[in-house]
Amino acid sequence: MAAAEAPPATPQLSAADVEAEMAAHVSGIKPQLQNVVATVNLGTKLDLKEIAMHARNAEYNPKRFAAVIMRIREPKTTALIFASGKMVCTGAKSEDDSRTAARRYAKIVQKLGFPATFKEFKIQNIVGSCDVKFPIRLEGLAYAHSLFASYEPELFPGLIYRMKQPKIVLLIFVSGKVVLTGAKTRGEIYQAYMNIYPTLIQYKKGDAVVPTLPNNLMGPPRALPAAKQGGQADVGEPQQAQEQDGAGPSGSGAQAQAQAQQQYQQQAAAGMMPPPPVAATPAPDPNLPPPTPMHHHLPPPTPRHPGLAATPSLSHHLPPPSPRR
Repeated sequence: MAAAEAPPATPQLSAADVEAEMAAHVSGIKPQLQNVVATVNLGTKLDLKEIAMHARNAEYNPKRFAAVIMRIREPKTTALIFASGKMVCTGAKSEDDSRTAARRYAKIVQKLGFPATFKEFKIQNIVGSCDVKFPIRLEGLAYAHSLFASYEPELFPGLIYRMKQPKIVLLIFVSGKVVLTGAKTRGEIYQAYMNIYPTLIQYKKGDAVVPTLPNNLMGPPRALPAAKQGGQADVGEPQQAQEQDGAGPSGSGAQAQAQAQQQYQQQAAAGMMPPPPVAATPAPDPNLPPPTPMHHHLPPPTPRHPGLAATPSLSHHLPPPSPRR
C-alpha cells in the first residue's frame, strides 16, 4: 500500500510581497506597530551598581528586580541591563528604532569603562494593533472557531484567538479593536490581519457598513435549489400560500387567537369579566375502600408534664406603682 502523499506546503511570501498586499488590502486599514522587544548580548560581565551610579536615567533596586532599568528619549525606549551582559530593549515603534536604541545603550555602557560589544541582536516580539471600524459578535466567533478561540467575559473582555499560521495571538474586542502579538517580523502582523479580516466581517454586529470583499476572500457560495420541471410546484408552496392568505391552519389559529383577545379586552372594559376557571374535583371511586387513618394502632397523644400544675400569675404579688411627684 503506497504511503499517502503529504499536502503541498503553503508558499511563503516575501516581506516585499506582504507589504504590497497589505497596501492594496480592501479594508484600507494597516495595523500599526506599538512595541518591539529585542535582546542583545553585550559580551561581558557588568557591575550594575557602577552603571547605576554613573549613568543618567538609570535606576537599580536589586531587592525589586535584578537588572538596571535605563531609559533614553530618542528613540523613546527602555532597556533592562543584566549583570551577565544580556540586555532587553523594549518600547520601540519599529525594527530600525529598536536596533538604533540597542546600539545607543551599548555605547553608554562602553563609555562607563566596560568592554561591551554589540552582538546577537534579535527581535523577540512585535505587538501591533488596529481598528476594523465595526462591532463584532464575539460569542458567535468563539462558538464557530472553538478550536482556536477562547472567550471568558467574566475574566477578560476580549476574545483570545490563537492563529496557527502565522503563529500569532490576537485579542479581539467587541468594539472592533484588534491587538496582534507574538510576531517576529512585521510581515507576520500583516499576514495575520489579512487572514482574520474576512472572519471578522462574517461576525459583524448589527447593520455595520463594511467594504465588499473580493471573491477570493469570500467563502464558497451556497448551492441553489434544483430547477422546476414541467410546471411542477414545490410541495411546500400550497401550504405557504394558505398561511399567507390566512386560510391555512396556522392562519386560522392566529385569527381565532386575535378574536379571543379582542373579546377579552371588551369584557374587561365593560366590567363583565368571567369568573376564573375552577379546577374540577374528581369524584371518589365507589369501588375503592375508605382510606384508613395513618398510625391507627398508636394511642392518642398525652399532654406534656401532666403532673405539673399551671403556674399562677405573679402580677397580684407586685406592689402598686408609686405616684409621681
